[in-house]
Amino acid sequence: MTTYDLLPGATPALFAATLSIFILAGVVKGVVGLGLPTISMALLALLMAPAQAAALLIVPSLITNLWQARPWPSLPAVLRRVAGMQAGICVGTIGAALWLGAPSGRWAGVCLGLALVAYAAWGLFGSPPSVPARRQGWLGAAVGAVTGVITAATGVFVIPAVPYLQALNLGKDGLIQAMGISFTVSTVALAAGLALNGGYTPEAAGASVLMLAPALAGMALGQWLRARLSARAFKLVFMISLALLGAYQAARGLAG
Repeated sequence: MTTYDLLPGATPALFAATLSIFILAGVVKGVVGLGLPTISMALLALLMAPAQAAALLIVPSLITNLWQARPWPSLPAVLRRVAGMQAGICVGTIGAALWLGAPSGRWAGVCLGLALVAYAAWGLFGSPPSVPARRQGWLGAAVGAVTGVITAATGVFVIPAVPYLQALNLGKDGLIQAMGISFTVSTVALAAGLALNGGYTPEAAGASVLMLAPALAGMALGQWLRARLSARAFKLVFMISLALLGAYQAARGLAG
């Protein structure tokens, strides 16, 4: 058995394209600090079913986001601030997975496209307000639940989680760590949802492990580029490209 046999129906060319996508997604995460599952889902959905794409991103997303959740000494304090949101993510993701099933069909592509456009719009124009401490419990749980539903439907777990985390005024390091926590929980919840729907098989897990090395290589390259490029200009190009790709995905799904 060759390595690309772990991808059902794959050819060597598709396997090479998949590796390239994870390298690119790793570069994006290395430069701007997020975007690995987002760019992976956006591009992989052009090549395969959304459920298969979501299964592939589990291991690279989990490992890179666990790394981002450091440093461990400050983890408990940040986790207390976002615990309600994480509970909402788990309930929303698994509940929606049982209700909606694995992402499939043209409507999965439409939902993914709309989620990408919304994410890009927030990245380009969003400026979230501050959230008072007295509202963070119930509001965090609600934001987490909505994020979970979107995660189950599209495999993308940045909206509305990231704007909400920005609104908590955690500071630069706290925000990066909180995103690592949130993305880790979303990844585990997505894996559980896919497993409940039969979409996370041993073959899918094996293929996902293979995607870890290119994702990490891309992250290393992205961190090298971050020291030499304008992160603001890179993010601008990234968000515009994501909006165009999302609009194409949604239009293709509606036309189908």
